[in-house]
Amino acid sequence: MSTIAIFGSRRQHDYKSLIGSFIRNLHDKDINIVMHSKLYDHLSEIYPEAVVGVERHTGNGAVAADLAVSLGGDGTFLRTAQWVGPCGIPIVGVNTGHLGYLAALPIERLPELPELIAADAFILERRPMLEVQSPALPQSTGRYALNEVAIAKEESASMIYADVCLDGHPLAEYKADGLIIATSTGSTAYNLSVGGPIVQPTVPVWVLSPVAAHSLSMRPMVVDARERISIVPSGRTPHVRLSVDGRSVNIDAGTEIILTRAPFDLTVLRLKDHSFADTVRRKLHWAE
Repeated sequence: MSTIAIFGSRRQHDYKSLIGSFIRNLHDKDINIVMHSKLYDHLSEIYPEAVVGVERHTGNGAVAADLAVSLGGDGTFLRTAQWVGPCGIPIVGVNTGHLGYLAALPIERLPELPELIAADAFILERRPMLEVQSPALPQSTGRYALNEVAIAKEESASMIYADVCLDGHPLAEYKADGLIIATSTGSTAYNLSVGGPIVQPTVPVWVLSPVAAHSLSMRPMVVDARERISIVPSGRTPHVRLSVDGRSVNIDAGTEIILTRAPFDLTVLRLKDHSFADTVRRKLHWAE
């Protein structure tokens, strides 16, 4: 490795000494370090000699690195995926949060990360991502989702309707409070909370899960990731809420939303001694 990119929330006061040890370790190994601008602005005064802000590194805010480190919880990991995913940079998640399905490496082990990589302690996993195409989607929202795309009603009691087609073939008109289209990685996120199935995160499928469906026959459904999903939402209000990995925007009812597999997969580093089965059993307390 010659360059490591670091992304994280600014709430890292409790871990400054660990982050400092990590950065000094990289610096001693002549590994270049770049940080996302928000974290850089927060921490650069602590490690000014070792860290370069990403804008200074590339001149335009893009990033070029051999590895990205996400410091935080799963929300931070999703933002890191937006930052570096299209560049093909693998990500290792360092968990400073609570749940941590995505950010699997404990923060206490951050300083030893270079040694873990050198010891071949990680497995590379490829995670399918969704690409969202809609004229109503602002560029600032981002069009790729690692967890899910969700369509929901505005703050009102009225349900929404969602006409869904698979590869041009009509599937159903969902009548519900919302509709979630989750990736296999996102099956343990919002999808899980509405009763959707848990899917092994490397499996290339999408899960369609209605939120509080009007009919009991509207059940969660798993489809091949090669399917092109078309959704036209409507309802009694003029707008619906479109969310892409938690980044939300109001769109006009009747606006078509197209979901396809992204032209790239996200590469995630997972410790060899921590399987998906271990994570699910621990997080859902199945071992108790």
